[in-house]
Amino acid sequence: MTEYDIAVIPGDGIGPEVVEAAQAVLAECETRYGLTLNYTTYDFSADLYRRTGRKITAADMDEIGMRDAVLFGAMGLPDVRGPEGLELGAQVEMRAHYGLFSSLRPVRLFPGVDGPLKAEKVDMLVIRETSEGMFAGLADEHEPSDESASDRMTITRATSEKLFDVAFSQARARRKRGTPGHVTLLHKSNALRSNVLLEKVFDEVAARNADIGSAKYYIDAGSMYMVTDPGRYDVIVSENIFGDIVSEVAAGLVGGLGVAPSADVSLTHGVFQPSHGSAPDIAGQGIANPTAMILSAAMMLEWLGERRGDDLATRIAHAIQGAVESTLAIGPRARDLGGSAGTREVTDAVISALPPQVDSGRREHVAAAGR
Repeated sequence: MTEYDIAVIPGDGIGPEVVEAAQAVLAECETRYGLTLNYTTYDFSADLYRRTGRKITAADMDEIGMRDAVLFGAMGLPDVRGPEGLELGAQVEMRAHYGLFSSLRPVRLFPGVDGPLKAEKVDMLVIRETSEGMFAGLADEHEPSDESASDRMTITRATSEKLFDVAFSQARARRKRGTPGHVTLLHKSNALRSNVLLEKVFDEVAARNADIGSAKYYIDAGSMYMVTDPGRYDVIVSENIFGDIVSEVAAGLVGGLGVAPSADVSLTHGVFQPSHGSAPDIAGQGIANPTAMILSAAMMLEWLGERRGDDLATRIAHAIQGAVESTLAIGPRARDLGGSAGTREVTDAVISALPPQVDSGRREHVAAAGR
């Protein structure tokens, strides 16, 4: 029997609602397919910090890290900030603590979902580096000032090599299911010294992966191409903050963040969460789109299946992805996709679309880092 211990961090705003939806889908998978998930829930929300001053610690993360994976809702409230003026977000601390250097953010224009472009097909994977880049100095000493402030961007060869190895591995895996098998670096080496090194390492890794096509664009031009010619992209890889921005642009091409899952992974740890934020303005209304969270849960099972050589977990992940695709194609659809369905209605539809049994015929979606 497939059994995993999962840490659950619901977070703030709509986070608990979409996590509950994903767990409902996973519960049905447990019943139908012989999967066992043991959950331990942790509260490190911004709301907890507001009430108690408590935030996630290294000891907390050591404990969480003993679980097989982390299912993360959404965290942060605009009016709750730490002493340095930044919003609370345990996921940032976890990225540093676990060395989660790679955030995998697949986007695809599903049948039944209207995108803002004329393009009939959008299918890309944005890989955002998440342990350094423009976020490297978050733990630096900071003297508050109303006159000046600075952040630092740091790029290292070691992390860049791992990141690009993942990018080319992902492109190779995606090619097996019909994508071009191509990696594009978005960078700014014409103006940033750190990105000169980033580009140099990319060229070296690309040369070692000559079977996979590659390209490089400056981040400004590359962002323009995303909306004028999205078909040129298969796998996109970029520095931390550039990747954060372009992944949300990519999500906008396929219906928005409500259908955009993500996985922050290293070779040993994985945190799975939707790309959207906590959306406190709609929290508690039962109208949040759970699709991205459900797809993130599927990515979690696929990652676990890859790491453990567990074919059942992989097949269940594909079954969930297929159920989501069917639901998006025929409805009901959430409000952010032009429909009128609430969170529960969409969740129930995905559960109803799950097959009675899982088979091995589904195509691969997103492979684990380090394949």
